[in-house]
Order: sequence, then structure tokens, then C-alpha cells
Amino acid sequence: MTTNESSYKAQDLIAEDIDAYLKQHQHKSLLRFITCGSVDDGKSTLIGRLLYDSKMIFEDQLAALEADSKRVGTQGQNIDFALLVDGLAAEREQGITIDVAYRFFSTEKRKFIVADTPGHEQYTRNMVTGASTADLAVILIDARKGVLTQTRRHSYLAHLIGIKNIVLAVNKMDLIDYDQEQYEAIVEDYRVFATSIGIGDFVAMPISGFKGDNITGPSPNTPWYQGPALIEHLETVELDVTTDQAKPFRMPVQWVNRPNLDFRGFSGLVATGTVRPGDAVRVLPSGKTSTVARIVTMDGDLDEAVAGQSVTITLADEVDCSRGDVLSVADTPPQAADQFEATIVWMADEEMLPGRPYWLKLGTQTVTASIQAPKYQVNVNTMEHLAAKTLDLNAIGVANLSTDRPLVFESYEANRDLGGFILIDKLTNATVAAGMLHFSLRRAQNVHWQALDISREAHANLKNQKPAVLWFTGLSGAGKSTIANLVEKKLHRMNRHTFLLDGDNVRHGLNKDLGFTDADRVENIRRVGEVAKLMTDAGLIVITAFISPFRQERQMVRDMMAPGEFFEVHIDTPLADAEARDVKGLYKKARSGQLANFTGIDSPYEAPANPEVRIDTTKMTPEEAADLIVEELLK
Repeated sequence: MTTNESSYKAQDLIAEDIDAYLKQHQHKSLLRFITCGSVDDGKSTLIGRLLYDSKMIFEDQLAALEADSKRVGTQGQNIDFALLVDGLAAEREQGITIDVAYRFFSTEKRKFIVADTPGHEQYTRNMVTGASTADLAVILIDARKGVLTQTRRHSYLAHLIGIKNIVLAVNKMDLIDYDQEQYEAIVEDYRVFATSIGIGDFVAMPISGFKGDNITGPSPNTPWYQGPALIEHLETVELDVTTDQAKPFRMPVQWVNRPNLDFRGFSGLVATGTVRPGDAVRVLPSGKTSTVARIVTMDGDLDEAVAGQSVTITLADEVDCSRGDVLSVADTPPQAADQFEATIVWMADEEMLPGRPYWLKLGTQTVTASIQAPKYQVNVNTMEHLAAKTLDLNAIGVANLSTDRPLVFESYEANRDLGGFILIDKLTNATVAAGMLHFSLRRAQNVHWQALDISREAHANLKNQKPAVLWFTGLSGAGKSTIANLVEKKLHRMNRHTFLLDGDNVRHGLNKDLGFTDADRVENIRRVGEVAKLMTDAGLIVITAFISPFRQERQMVRDMMAPGEFFEVHIDTPLADAEARDVKGLYKKARSGQLANFTGIDSPYEAPANPEVRIDTTKMTPEEAADLIVEELLK
């Protein structure tokens, strides 16, 4: 269809009666799909063609499209359908897709949300974001070029994200004169690769997004192709939600619904399965069981709820259930564990720091998680497994992670809702990674807490004191060890039971295997924090003197302790003063390049924002500082 055809007209019902249009479309099923492939394979053009042929463009949009096509288009005087999708100025100027663009269109049989994802490797995170909610992926291949590295990469990513329905669309068939032999050679080449990465089945079709061949109906230019047109396949392919309904019942609890004293229900989206009143259910991770009393919605009670529906479930018994718990069928519940193997897609500009605590959000559950150094990184262009100590922007790797309390989960392959997670930076609240759980580690299943008869309160009462951690932080040479030693002497004279953990002393034993990279600094503080926690369990006042340059790790240790037990003491000494002392000669070595990753010189120090005690060593002697710290501690 060209711009001068007057037959183009958006659906009349939308303009005449929007309520009637919405009612007509309310009960259609919804398919989410992505288009992906190499740069210039025609992804944006294909989506523009789908929008155009489904008559989802209004007259003002069409006029703007025609004008833009003449001004910045790549198709001469014809409509450049890609401009309907590439909305960023940089995308139009460069003729490439950078951001994920979501577009809606519908046919008589189904509604669609399509995500146009970038082809460039540096936008891998954008592609993964678009794929995370998709039921189907359209992998485009330029018929002139065949299977390229980016085709393989996007196929791998789509398979990794768990997309079961793959369409291989060999595009730009008009530019090879609809050559059947060349098309079949491309399909066979792709089949060999797809099998090697675990894609067992896909639907191949020859198309032209620009000319419209095999988009909305059979093309006379490919009489040798007997398969469905793209739209026909999209309208009839089985949805993930249909498959999910056959799985065991799972519903993460999003909200405890308590409008009055007589009603207590648990609201959420049914992730998989079917549930009916009278069904036996289990609350996880507690394991408590009950039966479903009612399934409540705004439109009245239901006889059953299936995957994809948002409902409120009431139980026959008063069981403890809160946000983040999972309701499941009683006889086949999901697992709960706190250590896992997972695939991680890193999305932040700053590299991953093994051992650093991040928020992990899985469904309605939010826990603290730390990641170990990767087992390997995946080269998404060659599928090779590469050795790696960390992950940087757009990298994909496999690593073990641990959480501070059990997660209710299933493998991502079995359940995307209970197997897919994101990692969030605790300070900035930025999403830094997406991940897919594989399985829980055996050690997580075999290691259990041992009940002890003597509690931490009993230990503290015997010593007639309240446990605490005095966490001294500051630059090298700030005076941490000097002041910490004075504080311990004063507390000792007051018959307080203390122990001093000094940074240098700990590195002679417990942490002798660690260096001074950012990742090693994180692990250094994590270990010290665990030791300090054990000492507070014994009822001691623990004094630590560590540079501990990063706020996140100091917060991690604070989170380990009981409320009110952690006292952050910032020994605030200007860099120039600390360097002038240079008792150990470390600043001199750092300045001369003999000592790398030295805090304050070529590695950052993040000063505390709100410490319990701040000591300005330019205005206070060590003795005065020690008196102030003891006074604050004993308040």
C-alpha cells in the first residue's frame, strides 16, 4: 500500500464510539512479542507495516509519517514505516534502534503489544528488558546477508529469557527476487544453530516488511511457501498464559486485604494453575496449610481463578500470611531456599562487586542478596564460557548467590514469575541486573540452624552490658586505630567486656587471602561483619577500626545487627592531614604508583552521611574523641 491510496482509513468505530470499541476488544486475548535481529534487518519497518496494515494509525499520524518519510526517511518518496517506531531523535538521525519501543495494535481475533528491540550489542540490556514479558520472538534475518552474529546473539537471549515461540522471518525477500533456494539455505543454516543452543522448534517464513509480502496474507510472489502469513500465525499461536493454566497453582501475595474486622483476604495475580473454593492450599515459606473459602473480585465471587487473573482469596483458617508469601496447591508446593545458581544479565554502568549486598526482588518478595564471583561469563556472540572475576555493562554470566532469608522459588524454566528476579542498588534504588534462577544449591538444603539453649540475651546479662559494635571508619592515617585503642582501654577500666578488631591485624589471619581491589574490600568487610555479629551474640562490645570505604558495606554490617547495636564512628580527617602523617609510608607509595587501589588516591572513599558519632580530628585530641565516643555509647 502506498501513500497515494485513498483506501487507508483507521477503524471507524474507534473515532465514532470509543466505549463500544473498548467493549468489543475487552475479551480478546493479548499476545506480547518482540522483534529482534541484526542492525538494518528491518525490525522497525516490520512493526510499522503491522501498525499500518491493521489500520491503527490515525489521519494526523499518517500525515506526519508521510512528511517525515520525505524529510528523513530511507525509502525515497515511499512511506518509511520504521519512523512509526523509531521515536528518538538519535534513532532517526542514525537510522538505528536504541531504546525499546512498545506499540499496540489489534486484529479481529487478538490484541498485540510489540516491542522493537535494538540490534547493537551495547544495547543488550534494552533487548533483555523488552524480551522479559514476551510470549513470542520474531527473529528477523536480511535475506541478502543470512544468519549473522547478531542473529545468533538475539536468538540466544530470547531462548535464555524463556521465550518458547520463535518465528524466523527471512525479510527483504523482494531484494533477492524471492529466491526459494536462498531462503531454504538460510532456514537450514539457522536450524543447525538453533538446535545447538536448545531451540527445538521454530516457524520460518519468507516476508518483505516494506512490500508487505506474507504479512497479512499469502503473497503471490512466493507461491512455493505454503505456511501461514505472519499475522495469521500471531493470531493463532498458543499463549504462555494458556500453558501456565495447566501448571500447579501458584499465587504470590501482593497485598493483605483487610477492609474491616470481618474480612481478611490475600490479593495477587495467579501466576500458574487453577484454584477453586475448597482446594487445599499451602502458605510458603511457613508451610502452613488451609483451604480456599472464597475467590473474591470486584464483580463478585468466582467459582475458579486461572493463571493471569488478579483475585483475592480468603482461607478457611486463620493462618499467618503476608505480602511476599506464596499461596500454592498443598500437595506440590514450590521450594524455599537461600542459596542458588543463577544467570545474571548486568545492566549497570558500574561493574558488579561480588559480595556486595543488593536488594533482590522476585515477584512480591524482596530480600537482601549477595553474589559470588561468576563461575563464567557467556560470550553471547560465540556462546563460549569465559573466565571472569566480575560482570560489567551488558555482560551475562552464571554465578551463585545467597539471600538473607529463604526465597520461595521455582526454576525460571518452569515458572518465569517465581524464577525471574531483578537486583537493585541499595543506595541509589537503580536496577543493576536481571536474573534467572536455575536451582537451589545442595548446601542450602543440608545446612539448618541449630537451636541453642543459651541466648544472646543470657550472654549479655552475664556480662551486665548491652552488646554493641563501634564501627570506626575513615581514611588511612585518620587515627582510627589510635582512638579505638583508647576507647577500649577506657571501657576496660569500666569493667566492660570488649574486643578490638583492627584492619591490619585481621589481614594477618582471617583475611590474609584478600587483596585491595574493590571486590576484595567488600569481602573483607563482609567477613569482619560476620565475626562482629558472632561477638555481639556472645554479649561483647566490639570495636572495629577499618577504612571500610563503601557505604553499602557499612550498611550491610548495620543490617546484620539488632536495632540500636551499631554505632558508626566517622574519624573525619582531611586527606591532606592524613597524608601528612603517613605513618606507614603508604601514601608515598600510592603517589609514586607503587601501590594501586589506595583509598583517597586512586580508589574512592564514601564518607558516612549520618554517622552516630563524627570526630573532627582537626578540632579534637584523641583523648577527647575517646571520651565523647564512650559517652555516646553508654547513653
